[in-house]
Amino acid sequence: IVAVLHHKMNYFFWTGFYLLDGGELIVGPYQGSLACIKLKKDTGVCWAGINQGETIVVPDVHLFPGHIACDSRSNSEIVVPLKDKDGKIIGVLDIDSKELESFDDVDAKWLEKILEI
Repeated sequence: IVAVLHHKMNYFFWTGFYLLDGGELIVGPYQGSLACIKLKKDTGVCWAGINQGETIVVPDVHLFPGHIACDSRSNSEIVVPLKDKDGKIIGVLDIDSKELESFDDVDAKWLEKILEI
């Protein structure tokens, strides 16, 4: 999923999963520049998606309080919660773009559908 999305969507700069492991959010499969391995708890867009239990669309990451800059070239981001068969959040799909305002409700809708599969 990550490779197909990353290489077929021309505005996806970093595409990958962060997975919950013992209360920590650890990088999983991804495509793009080097990733942050572990994300500080309750900080940044990925943790916001987990804590709020919903997709988060960030038009400008530089305006998001607590944003974690793994690569300074990222300017917008979308995070979609990844759930197991029982509906428990087990991680997130995290996608960054070099462009501002790259993601919208259409991206959210279809990425959510992909993760439901």
